[in-house]
Amino acid sequence: IAAALLPLATQAVAQDKVDLKGAEKIVQARCSICHGAEGESASPIFPRLAGQHPEYIAKQLADFKSGRRKGTMNEQAQTLTDSDMKALGAFFGQKKPKAHRVADTDLAAVGRYIYHKGNSFSGVAACESCHGPKGEGTVQLPRLAGQVASYLATQLKNFGARVRTNDNAVMHTIAARMTEEEIVAVAEYLS
Repeated sequence: IAAALLPLATQAVAQDKVDLKGAEKIVQARCSICHGAEGESASPIFPRLAGQHPEYIAKQLADFKSGRRKGTMNEQAQTLTDSDMKALGAFFGQKKPKAHRVADTDLAAVGRYIYHKGNSFSGVAACESCHGPKGEGTVQLPRLAGQVASYLATQLKNFGARVRTNDNAVMHTIAARMTEEEIVAVAEYLS
């Protein structure tokens, strides 16, 4: 029985392998312009991808390709195959995110409070209840720790205004309840 199943097991493992060399070529040719060669975007408008969950990156790319998520990436994702998306997720997922200096420690302290405890007065839930105590997320929810502050603030505003609808609908309610100051504070803390 084992001898008969060995070819099937080998085939399954081969299908799970991703083409990191191919992903690196795509990154060098296209992704690095906005996201950096190591996924550490220096731009305030493009997200850092280093350390992000591979499954989350692949899902976002698929959502851009299908039009479920709108943005600059719609055109970029059109030529990517499912294998490319998985490989890009794996490529950036294996990169180590770098720590970044907080620009405004007082504002970050407010953001830290909201992230960990929420705001019971306005009904804003603690972010850590879904994204984890360190902001590392899950395969379904993004890593937020170390992300570009202005990018996070824009995404929170987009969720609140229901401009971004491809992900967790719970975010619509939470982000809609957040004030501008809370959004900026949480983004500063997470960055």
